[in-house]
Amino acid sequence: MVLDEAGRRVGSRRFAHSHEGLNELKAFLLSIVASPEELACIVETSHGLLITFLLEAGIPVYPVNPKTANQLRKAAGAKTDQIDAHLLAKLGRFDLAELRRMAPDSATVAELKTLTRDQDALIQMQTRLVNQLTACLKEYYPAALQLFAKLQQRSTLVFLQAYPTPQAALAASL
Repeated sequence: MVLDEAGRRVGSRRFAHSHEGLNELKAFLLSIVASPEELACIVETSHGLLITFLLEAGIPVYPVNPKTANQLRKAAGAKTDQIDAHLLAKLGRFDLAELRRMAPDSATVAELKTLTRDQDALIQMQTRLVNQLTACLKEYYPAALQLFAKLQQRSTLVFLQAYPTPQAALAASL
């Protein structure tokens, strides 16, 4: 929901949380004003795809503490996306000077976020693969699970490559 300086509704739309939806949001907002700096996006979060997109588009973003938003909701007596949007827009009109404007991440912070996200993805992938290996070994090679405490250790993986079946392990010499 977009309110003008007098508090009149200028526009209200829903957008998909997708690349296309974010581009539609940007086009919608920029059709209302001559410059992104004339906007003030009041949001209930300070992170995520939407925030990154708005900041990269040069649109000022002002996060609101979720506790503040909850107090506004309680006063309104109901919770819908439309009511939330209206309450946040009104809060921006009356208390913008009290809100802290977010700054886009520096190049270093953006790179650190990317590296952290990639590390998290690799850890999740490793966990999935270890779980798959554990399930396979339980089914076909349970003795290997008793030999090694951690399946992702190099020694475990080297052993499993050298002796991929219980028969191969039994045939091994000292």
